[in-house]
Amino acid sequence: MDSIFGIHEQALSIRKERQNIIANNLANADTPNFKARDLDWRKEMQAAQDTLSQSINRPDLKTTHSRHIAGFAESASTQDYLKYRQPTQPALDGNTVETHIEKAQFMENAMQYQATLEFMNGRISGIRGALKGE
Repeated sequence: MDSIFGIHEQALSIRKERQNIIANNLANADTPNFKARDLDWRKEMQAAQDTLSQSINRPDLKTTHSRHIAGFAESASTQDYLKYRQPTQPALDGNTVETHIEKAQFMENAMQYQATLEFMNGRISGIRGALKGE
């Protein structure tokens, strides 16, 4: 059985990583010369989707036991898609964190993370219902 969550499993992981990056930006809002960073969401998701399709379509990946779960042979690091933000108003001390933008990005990402969790929870509930015969 392939992953029942599809790409949403990777999306949740990427959202978690992005939340950590944005939180780091906010924590360093007063640090001189700190450069705000963020993930390139589209490229990150495309890489996750490519990795998912490769792992599903690769006949050379074999399990040695029937209870093993199929995994990914390789995964891209989020560091590959980590970019610096361009500030709208750079600070005099070289810090590029704009707190109002970071807070908005943090909340947007948190809502999308929650939506992905709700989707996955619905999928689990559906499978649980099917197993119980409901």
